[in-house]
Amino acid sequence: MCGIVGLFIKNPELEADLGKHLAAMLAEMTDRGPDSAGAAIYHDPVAKGAAKVTVLAEDAAYDWDALADEMRKGFGKDAKVAVRRDHAVLKASASPADVQGWLAQLHPELRVNSAGEAIEIYKGKGSPREFIANFGLAEFSGTHALGHTRMATESAVTTEHSHPFSTGLDLCLVHNGSLSNHNRLREVLRKKGIRFQTDNDSEVAAGYLAWRLQEGDSLDEALGHALEDLDGFYTFAIGSRDGFAVLVDPIGCKPAVMAETDDWAAMSSEFRAIATLPGVDDARIWEPVPTQIYSWHRE
Repeated sequence: MCGIVGLFIKNPELEADLGKHLAAMLAEMTDRGPDSAGAAIYHDPVAKGAAKVTVLAEDAAYDWDALADEMRKGFGKDAKVAVRRDHAVLKASASPADVQGWLAQLHPELRVNSAGEAIEIYKGKGSPREFIANFGLAEFSGTHALGHTRMATESAVTTEHSHPFSTGLDLCLVHNGSLSNHNRLREVLRKKGIRFQTDNDSEVAAGYLAWRLQEGDSLDEALGHALEDLDGFYTFAIGSRDGFAVLVDPIGCKPAVMAETDDWAAMSSEFRAIATLPGVDDARIWEPVPTQIYSWHRE
């Protein structure tokens, strides 16, 4: 049992409060996932072709200042390192692939949570409410975000196993449920160049979508193929550079509720999270139909 929340801001005037609303929604899912929590936030994008990479250090005393000096030597004086607890967001006038390659070669001790132009992913063990406070989640502005609270059932309680998972640029996924064919599919995807950092089945789902997008699918097309190739029961919430999508498996046994107003679109495992949003009394509220893809995108 885990808790999922997702929020897509349609009214630009509400973007300043994205983090505040996400934090309130995520706090309501604490009972569904007390082991750990995570959030993917889309905000403050870098220039087209530049890189924004979020990394995690296992060493609480990691020398981020030294890393910043190396970044400036390697990628120019405009390279930046912004630290939040044991995470940091690296920005550079280089491609995300170049920055990830540089990290893999010179700093393999750092785990890459996400890469792209707009996404930032933060994760932490322990109470979701502590995660919200520790990372200042309510302070973020942005266009859309996903959150997850985890009750571990199939892998270890570690920061690395926490959601969201990202295996493609500006792409992330949170998942409530279980996949039955993830071990076989992981090996197939590895042969296609998709790299994994954990044994979590949700990371395989994220990797599958990344592969389909590399093959030329739109996000909606990739989710259509997922219905054919992913076995199990699941509710997925997916974030991309310009949008947000939700998909429930053909059986539809995992709980989910959705709502939409002129200002926002949202989903959660339980309505009590959506009930925290402004204007919810005027929202259209429904349960997602199994296999139907729900998505919102910016131009």
